[in-house]
Amino acid sequence: MEYLTDDMITSTIRLSLIVLLSGLIGIEREMKNHPAGLRTHILVGVGSCLLMLVSLFGFESYISTHSEYVRYDPSRIPSYVISGIGFLGAGTILVHRGITVKGLTTAASIWIVAGLGLVVGIGMYFEAILTTIIIISTLFFLNKLEEYYKGKSKNKNLILITLFVKKQNDILTFINDKIKAKGFEITQLNIEEQDNQDTEKFSIVVKPIKNEDPFFLVEELKNLQFVNKAKLKSYNSE
Repeated sequence: MEYLTDDMITSTIRLSLIVLLSGLIGIEREMKNHPAGLRTHILVGVGSCLLMLVSLFGFESYISTHSEYVRYDPSRIPSYVISGIGFLGAGTILVHRGITVKGLTTAASIWIVAGLGLVVGIGMYFEAILTTIIIISTLFFLNKLEEYYKGKSKNKNLILITLFVKKQNDILTFINDKIKAKGFEITQLNIEEQDNQDTEKFSIVVKPIKNEDPFFLVEELKNLQFVNKAKLKSYNSE
């Protein structure tokens, strides 16, 4: 194959490897129904690897032609990948009126996949494979350990409050202030759209700051004008 140069073979190997490694991480995110799954992780990995390859091989002919006055730093292009990928990661973090809901782990996985692309692009295969093993082990196995730890150490006093509310401005801020005033703190929050477009479901996990009865809190929330229905039960992350 006289048309294949050494650079072409190297690029093919590195791009194929990052597809495999980033795809493994993306599959785990896909299995857990996160918004950034298999395709997103592969695209981020391949894109960062491609930019690393451009930085290494894309300017060879120009540098050789103008070697007398060209000063070239191959780390400049990859450095912008690390800073720029933060905007994409931030897009996976769901924040509703000042309260972080979910998406931090997915944002971190996108960021690390971009780093993997750079590492593979520069030819550090062992480091890339080892890092992928660590990431997948963290996402698969430490998640179970984390849930078990939370269940043992924290969840005994956590309460799950489910509210069906009419859509209005500043509802979440009002509910948050009401919960704090009653001696509780929000630890988790999930908001779901309902079939009725005017209604939202708030799943709020709270923990007591003071020795207060959660039934009084739910009773007060239930009496709010914009609350259609309220439920209360002990929280179990499993």
